[in-house]
Amino acid sequence: MTTSFKHIVIVGRPDDPRVSEPAERLAAHLTKLGVSLLPSDAIDKADLVIAIGGDGTILYASRLVRQAGTPILGVNKGRLGFLADVTPDEMIVSVEHVLRGDYSTDSRLLLEARLQRDAGGETVAYALNDVVLQRRETGRMVDFETRVAGRYVNTHSGDGLIVATPTGSTAYALSCGGPIIEPQLDVIVVVPVCPHTLTDRPIVISADQSIEVTLLQRDNTRAEITVDGFSLGDIKPNDKLLISAAKNRVTLVHPPSYDFYGILRSKLLWGRDSRNRDN
Repeated sequence: MTTSFKHIVIVGRPDDPRVSEPAERLAAHLTKLGVSLLPSDAIDKADLVIAIGGDGTILYASRLVRQAGTPILGVNKGRLGFLADVTPDEMIVSVEHVLRGDYSTDSRLLLEARLQRDAGGETVAYALNDVVLQRRETGRMVDFETRVAGRYVNTHSGDGLIVATPTGSTAYALSCGGPIIEPQLDVIVVVPVCPHTLTDRPIVISADQSIEVTLLQRDNTRAEITVDGFSLGDIKPNDKLLISAAKNRVTLVHPPSYDFYGILRSKLLWGRDSRNRDN
């Protein structure tokens, strides 16, 4: 088969039989087609990454390809799976479509999170889904202040704050009352987590604006920053969390059947008549 994807990396959890079996089957099929399979440490030489698993596997793959810009095709073997849109039953057929050039792509926003310490030093990480400030190891709320493009927005009290990309709008942000955002929109959603004041609501801002979050002093309170679920470290009073759109983006590859709204209907059970229990 003639294809522009001559070198492919397959990413997934080899210790999970739900992943290892289709990964081995796909690897054998690709080898028959004359595709060269590379290890994950050679991802900068790959033309395509195929991630088999849930959305967590896509997030992992996005960290691997951030510098190289290698596109990612997701095969869903997880539970909810908004990102990995190829079903296991359609895996071989969908991959063959992609190899023949019958596919679409979309470019997904990445967030750059910089945790600047009041005592000095800085830690940087990148998120395809979200950057989260959350309280930890205490029942007390956290107090923090937000600014957008240098302008004061609000002083918050609650369990924390989610800053999400359109990709991440269907993740943690959605469970906290945030809106679903089309992946192609160049925006960021800011969602309070269990705010003490009910008027503290989610907002959507342009992705060309930076967000600054400062933790305020409060007795017996602790908070940390997570980036796509991984800890960036504790945040202390007067530390600053700076969030902005990253220079790099992540490219996702979709088979011809891809339909964002179809995925929403499937995962969120839209379009069903709730009066008919058999639906």
